[in-house]
Amino acid sequence: MLGSPEQLRREIHTLVFTPDRLAVVKGGPAARRAYFDRVLARLYPARLSLPGDYAAALAQRNAALRFSDPPAVEPWTAQVASLGTALVEARRATLDALGPSVAGHADALGLPGVTLGYEGDPPAAKELERRLPRDRERGTTSIGPHLHDVRLVSELRDLRSYGSQGEQRLMVLALLLAEAELLRERHGIAPLLLLDDVLSELDAVRRRMLAARVTGAGQTFVTATDASFLPIEASQLVAVARGEARTL
Repeated sequence: MLGSPEQLRREIHTLVFTPDRLAVVKGGPAARRAYFDRVLARLYPARLSLPGDYAAALAQRNAALRFSDPPAVEPWTAQVASLGTALVEARRATLDALGPSVAGHADALGLPGVTLGYEGDPPAAKELERRLPRDRERGTTSIGPHLHDVRLVSELRDLRSYGSQGEQRLMVLALLLAEAELLRERHGIAPLLLLDDVLSELDAVRRRMLAARVTGAGQTFVTATDASFLPIEASQLVAVARGEARTL
């Protein structure tokens, strides 16, 4: 028996595609940091607390910068340097683990030459100390993983700036499929996939390719505005209309 929702999330991984997930590609760096930190937590449970621990140390350092004398900042500088370095290493490990699988799924869906690139260096304590006068003037820490980004590239094109909405959608799907594959390999249990309105902007060839990729990969729920969008026969088809659901 599971004792809490958090325990359920640890036992059953659920990966979700919704149209607003395109923000992972076309949104700002904060959206990508948050997304890949969630992936990090699922792939490396022992490092689950790293993003939160770093954020807490950063908040303490920023408060000390604004309201305390320099000596009070020093211990938080050490914490930010240590936790920030660990977080950067964990993020890079996450991208290294995802990269080959993302590229393979993206290529199969018609998005060639995909690479994931981490932009940012670990926050060295000496560099934080060198920037202390500037940081105190601005009341915020000017380097660290809270400012980093992940570049999502297809054939040398940054998909945030130069990708079509269709290409951005394919990138998000490739990320989801790659994570599902890694979770299945590492934990022996396929995650639950929830794909909302994923088919509407894909052509028939890509719909079939996506279906082939999720078939047999575990339990997958797909929503569509029209059953004709489904490229294969569903195991179970449920129609929802006027607030009522019925099995077809």
